[in-house]
Amino acid sequence: MTEHPADGHASAIADQFTRQAEIFARSPALHNEAVLSLLVDAAAPTASELSLDVACGPGSVVAAFAPRVRRAHGLDATEAMLDEARALAARHSLDNVEWHRGDVYRLPFPDGSVDIVTCRFAFHHLERPEAAFAEMVRVCRPGGRVVLCDAVASDDPARAAAFNRMERQRDPSTVAFRPLGALRRYFEIEGLPAPRERFFQVPTERDALITAAFPLDGDRAALRRMIDDAVDSDLMGLNAYRDGHTVRFAYPAVILTSRRPG
Repeated sequence: MTEHPADGHASAIADQFTRQAEIFARSPALHNEAVLSLLVDAAAPTASELSLDVACGPGSVVAAFAPRVRRAHGLDATEAMLDEARALAARHSLDNVEWHRGDVYRLPFPDGSVDIVTCRFAFHHLERPEAAFAEMVRVCRPGGRVVLCDAVASDDPARAAAFNRMERQRDPSTVAFRPLGALRRYFEIEGLPAPRERFFQVPTERDALITAAFPLDGDRAALRRMIDDAVDSDLMGLNAYRDGHTVRFAYPAVILTSRRPG
């Protein structure tokens, strides 16, 4: 997801995802079959098609597409994530997958060369999401599908701000989770039809989230306080509630799918 090797934000991404790679790859909330099936089904792949997952992380989306397409590609900026992806492909004996280390703003594919272009849970790390989305559309063939999935922030600016403060404390490579309207706008800017929307939630437990995090300045206590302080007024818009000695909440997420005209 780098813009330039010396870019400060790119360094934050590389640091976070190199450290997170193994934990992220084994997250049951993000990589279970039901969640992956939602995205694959939204794209409606066929056996003759080529798919590309942008910012593919540990490769679970690519692996989910592989049995249903001719060839499945994954691209990521972080070598540690691609190592996890290669290991996943080996475990499942996938021989129609291909991995690329690269930049979401300069995808190494010709115009109109990919049938299905996806990106899942990465746009909140991007400083120029519109530019990345334009690249996804560029490489998608006319009549192909563009699929964008991410968690969404509340339409209430105060709740969205609180949510993003917590997320930037949890993961300093986070830029911002955007409201649903902002994600829809990317499709409009690129002249795509209004996307079909599928909603789901990613359930989260406070202590597990904190244990897996590499927070800003290593300050897990600050992260815990942010979560605890947001419960009573639902300050982050995540329907948080107390459950014994912990706190539970859920990230609201959406899958947006549209066809490139042509």
